[in-house]
Amino acid sequence: MKVVVGMSGGVDSAVTALLLKRQGYQVTGLFMKNWEDDDDSEYCSTRQDLVDVASVCDVIGIDLEVVNFSAEYKDRVFADFLHEYEAGRTPNPDVLCNSEIKFRCFLDHAMQLGAERIATGHYAQVREWANDGRSEYQLLKAEDGTKDQSYFLYRLNQEQLAKTMFPLGALYKREVRRIAAEAGLHVAEKKDSTGICFIGERPFREFLMRYLPTRPGEIRALDDGRVLGEHQGLMYHTIGQRKGLHIGGLKGNQDEAGEHEAWYVAGKDVKANVLYVVQGHAHPALLKDRLVAGDLNWIAGRDPHSHWVYTAKPRYRTPDQPCEIDRIVDGRAEIAFAQPQWAVTPGQSVVVYESKVCLGGGIIL
Repeated sequence: MKVVVGMSGGVDSAVTALLLKRQGYQVTGLFMKNWEDDDDSEYCSTRQDLVDVASVCDVIGIDLEVVNFSAEYKDRVFADFLHEYEAGRTPNPDVLCNSEIKFRCFLDHAMQLGAERIATGHYAQVREWANDGRSEYQLLKAEDGTKDQSYFLYRLNQEQLAKTMFPLGALYKREVRRIAAEAGLHVAEKKDSTGICFIGERPFREFLMRYLPTRPGEIRALDDGRVLGEHQGLMYHTIGQRKGLHIGGLKGNQDEAGEHEAWYVAGKDVKANVLYVVQGHAHPALLKDRLVAGDLNWIAGRDPHSHWVYTAKPRYRTPDQPCEIDRIVDGRAEIAFAQPQWAVTPGQSVVVYESKVCLGGGIIL
C-alpha cells in the first residue's frame, strides 16, 4: 500500500514515516509550504524545516515531494482568521488548517500521487468498527494524554478518517524521540514548534497590526461602567486576558491579603468598540456553566444524544469537563457543564468526547 506522509521537519512526522517504512508500506514524504508572505524573516523556519525533512527522507530511504499550498491557506484559513478577529472573536486557525489544508488539499494531492492512505505525526488514533452492519470510523484520543491532538482534528469526517493513519497514536513522546535517536535521525531532539504556523514565535500584536488597523476605544469596568483606560483594538484582547491591559495600578477590589486584585478581560462590545474588564480571577462574569456553539461538525455524521453525560473541552489545555448537550437546533448546540468554566471564549472550539472517542464539536458563539 502506498502511503504519503505529511512531513513538517519535526521528530513526530519523521518517526511516522520511519515506522510505516519498517512496516512494509511504500512511503513517500510530502512537505507542505503553507505560508510565504514573510518566509525570509527570523520567525519563519520553512527553509530549515525543508532541509531537515530532506535529511530525514535520505536516512529513511524514501522519496520526497514538495507542494505549495500557500494560496489555498490564505483563502481558506488566513482570511477566516482575520475575519474572526475583526468580529471580536478569538479563532483557532490550527483547527481550520487541519480540516481545509492537511486533510483536504494534502489528502487530494496524495490521492493524485497514487496513494491509498495519508499519514501525519498527530497524536491521535483512528478506529474502524461495525455499526449496524456498516463500517464507521472513530477518532480516538492518543495514549499520551499530555500530547493528545484530537481536539484539533474534530472537524474531520468519515471520508477523511477512512484514508488517514496516525502511527504515533499509541506511543508516548519519549518513545518517539528514542526511536528517532536509535535510527540516527538528527531531529530526535529538535524542539517542538509552538504557536500558529504563520506567526511562529513573533509578537502576536505586532503581526496582527500588519493586517488589521488599530482602532482605539475605551476600557470600562463591567461592574460600574467606569472608564479605566484605552485599548488599541478589540482584536488584541481575549476573554480572560490579564497582561497587556496597562490598568494594573488602578484601585478597586482587594483580595484577602489587602492587595488590589488584577483586572481581566470579561467581554467586548464590538459595535461600541468597548473592552469590558473585571477584577479578580474568580469574578462571576468570567465563569459560565453553559455555552452555545455553531458551525458544528459531528464525526459520525449524526448528532450525539441530547441529555447524555459526555465530556467536553472548551479550550485545548482544559481537562475534560463533564457536560450534557441540552439540545441541537438550527445548527447550534447548547452545552451545559457540571461546573462553571472559566473564560469561555467566542471563536474558540468546544470539542465533545464520549470516553476516549472524539464525537466532534463546534465554534463557541
